[in-house]
Amino acid sequence: MKYPRPAYRDSLIRTEHRSAAFGAATIEVPVFDTPITPVENFMRAAARDNPLWAPNSTSDFQTLMAQDIVYKDDRGVQIHTDFRDKRNSVEDYIFIDWFGASWTWVKSANGAMLTPGTKLVEDITKWENVIKWPVLSEWDFQARAADFMKDEYDPSKVMHYNIGRGCTERFISLVGGYTEGMLALAEEPEAVISWMDRYVDFEIELFNTINSLYPINMLTYHDDWGTERDTFFSERMMENIVFAPTKRFIDHVRSKGIVFELHSCGNITRFLPYMVDLQADFIQVQRRAVDIPAMKAKYGGKIGFCAGIEGLQMGEAPGNDELIRLIRNTVDIYGKGGGFYTSLFAREPEQLWIMLAELYTYSREFYDIERSK
Repeated sequence: MKYPRPAYRDSLIRTEHRSAAFGAATIEVPVFDTPITPVENFMRAAARDNPLWAPNSTSDFQTLMAQDIVYKDDRGVQIHTDFRDKRNSVEDYIFIDWFGASWTWVKSANGAMLTPGTKLVEDITKWENVIKWPVLSEWDFQARAADFMKDEYDPSKVMHYNIGRGCTERFISLVGGYTEGMLALAEEPEAVISWMDRYVDFEIELFNTINSLYPINMLTYHDDWGTERDTFFSERMMENIVFAPTKRFIDHVRSKGIVFELHSCGNITRFLPYMVDLQADFIQVQRRAVDIPAMKAKYGGKIGFCAGIEGLQMGEAPGNDELIRLIRNTVDIYGKGGGFYTSLFAREPEQLWIMLAELYTYSREFYDIERSK
């Protein structure tokens, strides 16, 4: 091994406290003496241009979720699900998002679902008479950004912003669910296209506001397109309805020099060629539903992948030696040519330390070998 693996809480290794995933807790992680900053390395990975190690969001990123960019007012309206809400671990509760849709946080699922019976748009052909668009000037973006830039911003880290719901996800939340949404795509495609075009105008306005206040390096956009069995809609609907507005938003974000990540749950394998044509820099897809190693082999020269640790199931806690084996295998599968980053999660601080150390050191060795060929 060319690079030594630091022992847990080695007194010679600098550490920092990072926010744990989907909560308010923090966890101590090692800080490595890297030859270039995590930002520069990540941009190399995104461009598939000689990264020095495999980036990971746990230690290399600063992430702002959609609800983190404003100070909430007393109306309790939220841009998106707030994963840091203290109620999440103790109860189910209802909240209203800033379009007026009602959501129910489901404690047992650790996520939110559209509250049954919610339907803001009865007739999609009349959406212009019904939808109340959020007025961005009514929200205090500036004060939150000023505090963040003063007290929290680390220029060495990747500044990552998660903008939340994309065209189809937001559309579904307004028309009452996926059944109603898919019927609208089939029966009133022109009205759906018109709504999506207007929504992208709004998303660009929101993005421009955020981008003027934070030095964003990467933006993540959520648009679930399928169940674990197949896609919600056909290739023809993708081509004729969803593709153009999505491409317009992606093009706008990338024109600012920002890496674009497209998240989509479900078995959306048939949409991978469209994701390539959309020119997303990274895709974040569901391993349980998609053969991501096969997609990396087929499309890895054209698009990047955010992939978890291959073979590690959520909730499992294998031994340290097995964790190390899994991490090495993951780098071997996804690391070739760059275009790869991951996120590391572990409940035990020592195991997270071991995972971070092995990912960094093994991927350094991996890319050293790749560059020498």
